[in-house]
Amino acid sequence: MGLLGNELAFARALTPQERESVMALGSRKHYAADAHLLTEGDRSSHVLIIIRGWVTVSVATDRGATRLILGLRGPGELLGEMAALDPHPRSATVRALGPTETQVISGDAFRRFLALHPRVSGLVIRQLTFRLRSADQERSALASLTVLQRLASRLTELSRAEPSGPYHPAVPGGATRTGAVVQLAQDELAATIGATREAVAKALKLLRTQHVVRTGNRMVEILDPELLALLADGHQE
Repeated sequence: MGLLGNELAFARALTPQERESVMALGSRKHYAADAHLLTEGDRSSHVLIIIRGWVTVSVATDRGATRLILGLRGPGELLGEMAALDPHPRSATVRALGPTETQVISGDAFRRFLALHPRVSGLVIRQLTFRLRSADQERSALASLTVLQRLASRLTELSRAEPSGPYHPAVPGGATRTGAVVQLAQDELAATIGATREAVAKALKLLRTQHVVRTGNRMVEILDPELLALLADGHQE
């Protein structure tokens, strides 16, 4: 399972000249926290490059208002490229976690640029492939792993993210005197693993009783990262 991925962000993989040329195609736009940058089902075709801030990428599920968070994207990431390359509606909703700044580029301008720059086109294809594989892994995890395993895996991933990531507090290393901290409400955490809030609350209670984590308001502190990783792999306490 992986929300953050390990691929180099699109804009950071460009040469300085390529980056300057790409950015010149569009204009800056600012979004407030919780604003929708892109909406699932919409037929717009522009792309976005994140300059500042973090966003969630989510899709609707069969449980009505419930959404499944498929990814977290940060500075340098390219968004909306699928709709720019084919005529189908947007496949996911992108929501700002906090104040976010992007470069907005029309689909037509982006397609013309890719046609003239094969290396950049190759970067986009590589990104699409990586994200499709990641989505396949998420679907496989939903079908084969327990809620406890998925929760342990997600907490392990997010606790190891860089301090500037979306779910760390503003302290060095995203850690307290005890351990790493993931700043998420239980319903948000549930959305990242395709589970109900009730199921996540039950799993967190088990982790607390085993002194693996400590929870607070929008916060999960990792007390025993080794045991958490073992639980993610399916080992029983």
